[in-house]
Amino acid sequence: MKKSAIILYGPPGSGKGTQANLLAGKLNLIHFDSGKFLEAVVHDPLRQKEKFIQKERELFDTGKLLTPSFVFKEAARAVTKIAKGGLGVVFSGAPRTVYEAKGLMPILERLYGKKNIFVFEFKLPPNHSVKRNSTRMICRSCGYMLLNAYYPKVRAKHCPVCGGNFYKRTLDNPKVIKVRLKEYKERTMPAFTLLRKMGYKIHAIDAKMAPYKVLHKVVSNIFLSEKKKGFIAPDSINFYQFLF
Repeated sequence: MKKSAIILYGPPGSGKGTQANLLAGKLNLIHFDSGKFLEAVVHDPLRQKEKFIQKERELFDTGKLLTPSFVFKEAARAVTKIAKGGLGVVFSGAPRTVYEAKGLMPILERLYGKKNIFVFEFKLPPNHSVKRNSTRMICRSCGYMLLNAYYPKVRAKHCPVCGGNFYKRTLDNPKVIKVRLKEYKERTMPAFTLLRKMGYKIHAIDAKMAPYKVLHKVVSNIFLSEKKKGFIAPDSINFYQFLF
């Protein structure tokens, strides 16, 4: 498989971060988690006196998207370093606006080639988003996200991966989630129209499925596209062995 860039879209709670981590492990990609990256920037204790950071933190903590020019600049810088290092990349939710897509997609095409860029949309009803996110717990040490739907019905105190303590993000309360859903619909989804005009197919995936089933669908679409382009000999890979 050629060096590629994968873009995962979806509303809050649709599993973008989980799938990006799984894909990074399966396909040897770097997961550029713009949400966590920007969260770290706006919550950096050493930068809290900066007025610009104060403004961006207020946007972030209330569920609104950050200033597009700031996000684009940071994303473009990061992905350029990744590509120059000879690695592919998977984005969980970026580019988030039409502005960012107009700026970032030409850079990705130059770095990876248009045929090696794959775009997915995870479909999830709003009520599922609210339920998933309002109960979501994240390990403060390793970042592991506890999937409550598949975990014993007890309130876990410690991460099963590293033993760290769980916490809830400032974004993960029902009121803020509804703002994030509105932001996704009004500011991110319009970017789909632009991407289609640019010639990209957006693969729709049912995100209500268990994460391993979603992964199966995503990788199946990537491999099918690669085979059609002649990048992978159909008999050269045992797909199910590769995936599981």
